[in-house]
Amino acid sequence: MKHILIVEDEPDIQELLCAYLRDAGYGTTAAGDGVAALELFQSHPFDLVLLDLMLPKIDGFGVCELIRRQSQVPILMLTALDGEEEQLRGFRLNIDDYVTKPFSMPVLLEKIRVILRRSGETVEDGPLRYRELSLDLDAREVRLEGRPLELTAREFELLHTFLSAPGRVFTREMLLSKLWGYDFFGDERVVDSHIKNLRRKLGRDYIETVRGVGYRAAKETE
Repeated sequence: MKHILIVEDEPDIQELLCAYLRDAGYGTTAAGDGVAALELFQSHPFDLVLLDLMLPKIDGFGVCELIRRQSQVPILMLTALDGEEEQLRGFRLNIDDYVTKPFSMPVLLEKIRVILRRSGETVEDGPLRYRELSLDLDAREVRLEGRPLELTAREFELLHTFLSAPGRVFTREMLLSKLWGYDFFGDERVVDSHIKNLRRKLGRDYIETVRGVGYRAAKETE
């Protein structure tokens, strides 16, 4: 199930969006201001951000800029500001699309479907390739220089998470939520243990530790 972060400060619109998107088969989490949105984004993995511009504490442009410093997650801006300058500013921040209020729910839903389909194309067209690694999601197979690797289900999902978003930093909380579930109450060090085992099996430094933050796919060397 794709999970969408809805950032909207008007309670009625927030409730409407959550209900409509859940009915359409999406998971939803809502935030009413920019600070709450960034905190949620840091602690949970999302497949798309539906972002209002006129927000308390940090406006939508500020939220977008901070997200883009660490992630290329799809962002769909939703706002009453329909001026050309606002739209251009959003696209300069590398948003995926822009919808103005009042909006049509069916049109909004279709835009979300198109964005998610487009963002997933590179993963679904064939095996993920990263340096000497090849990861085939359908076959649940990982190869290193053509040689198959024996990974546990959790190790496979960890590697897939990193290779699907090169450069994005994942905190331990994000990895726990994504792979163990939102209701996991165990020790966060279980993530470190699985990554240690995965690194040993890979035999090379494909996973980089970002000190004090989390992990990401190691930068490719020249």
